Amino acid sequence: MFLGIDLGSSSIKLSLYDPIKGQTVGSISHPKIEMGITSQKSGWAEQNPEDWWEKFLEAYEILIKQKTIDTKLILGIGISYQMHGLVVVDKTKKLLRPSIIWCDSRAVDLGERAFRSIGQNYCLTHLLNSPGNFTASKLAWVKTNEPEIFDQIYKIMLPGDYFVMKLTGEITTTKSGLSEGVFWDYENECISEEVLNVYDISKELIPEIVPSIGSALKVQKELATKLGLNEDVKITYRAGDQPNNAFSLNVLNEGEIAATAGTSGVIYAVSNKKTYDIKSRINTFVHVNDAQNKPSNGVLICVNGTGILYSWLKKLLNTKNLNIDYAEMNEMVKSVPVGAEGLLCLPFGNGSERIFENKLIGSHLLNLDFNQHETGHILRAAVEGIIYALNLGFEMLSDLNINRNTIRAGNANLFLSDIFKTIFANVTDTPLEIFNTDGATGAARGAALGYGIFETMEEAFDDLQLLEVIEPNSELSSIYKESFEGWKETISKHSFIDN
Repeated sequence: MFLGIDLGSSSIKLSLYDPIKGQTVGSISHPKIEMGITSQKSGWAEQNPEDWWEKFLEAYEILIKQKTIDTKLILGIGISYQMHGLVVVDKTKKLLRPSIIWCDSRAVDLGERAFRSIGQNYCLTHLLNSPGNFTASKLAWVKTNEPEIFDQIYKIMLPGDYFVMKLTGEITTTKSGLSEGVFWDYENECISEEVLNVYDISKELIPEIVPSIGSALKVQKELATKLGLNEDVKITYRAGDQPNNAFSLNVLNEGEIAATAGTSGVIYAVSNKKTYDIKSRINTFVHVNDAQNKPSNGVLICVNGTGILYSWLKKLLNTKNLNIDYAEMNEMVKSVPVGAEGLLCLPFGNGSERIFENKLIGSHLLNLDFNQHETGHILRAAVEGIIYALNLGFEMLSDLNINRNTIRAGNANLFLSDIFKTIFANVTDTPLEIFNTDGATGAARGAALGYGIFETMEEAFDDLQLLEVIEPNSELSSIYKESFEGWKETISKHSFIDN
């Protein structure tokens, strides 16, 4: 068996995957109440990595007891994690501050200055991105604003690297991870000297680079004993949540596309080219199956405010202990016609948005009529706003000559909702394939591949099951296209969108 850990910003998900049976034999999402994000100032977002680890240990204990698992049979561990976060430790591996996580916007100005200083052409051809508010810029913010902490830093890590450190005692990272932090030079195939120099950051702070698949770092003996694992269990897979979501769906080849809608919403297209958007609204990172003789990149569109918007609305609905769940919310969405009778929602209330060139826009409800609109209208407008925002990204993909024939998604998060799936397929006018997988199962499958259970990459997905295909309806797609164009035209007229 193989254990998959999916470190999200709302919960820790674990899956146990048996490659012999070809199925997941146990899974859990913990805690039931979503983990909080600390925001001391507008646009800031932090979490304590010790809280992640504590929730992992709790989830692991619950899963093992529920399924009466013989933990000695676990051969390897795979880790998926929230991308772009910054974790810093001193020489004793002690945390120096909370993690500045993916949706934090405080480093946007630093990233913009670095973009101009290094030069647009160099950044886009060598980094395939602007430094933006990615991990390198977050570290520069610490250096500028918290010099007493920066001076103590021994190594920097991404959230997944932190979990590997906790499990193995070793501080390492991956090429894919460095690319998501905008530390990687694609042209020279090395850590970017230009990024380090513009931010005056020492290369010594960067951990040792190991492969995403098959690195085989052994879990510390004392911890293995505590978790009931055998002494030879190893970490054999590591990837950011979006490359991992694509991996879990067998999205590994040129032109294949994955989608996810957790806290954020992402469209992820695989390309063997060094693809970049001149405005850096779309971002390119090294994919998990990248190889020297077969380069593979993920071209990523991100909308920060997707599942977190739906979760926020759920909290509002339950302020008087009504116990309204997502299934009931989805039914309310169905009860309202396309276009929510004129009510429009911009789902951009979770940090600066890359598709708007890192502008901090905020979320908005437009055209609200107190006499006409009820709860179902707000929910409908929110779901449509989420999907319309993602469709803006699809239009940008088309500008980069990336075609979409089908989109694959796991049976998780917002893609559990029938109405969400129907709207998504018809707005994008693209068939949507739903598979029996999620991030934690993908990480466990990756661990089995990295361990050597499968002889080929293709064999690793022999048991992946297609659950359903949602085909767009031409008449419905036409209605949604008109609604989307109206949404797009309306928001373009408002001052908070500077086109």
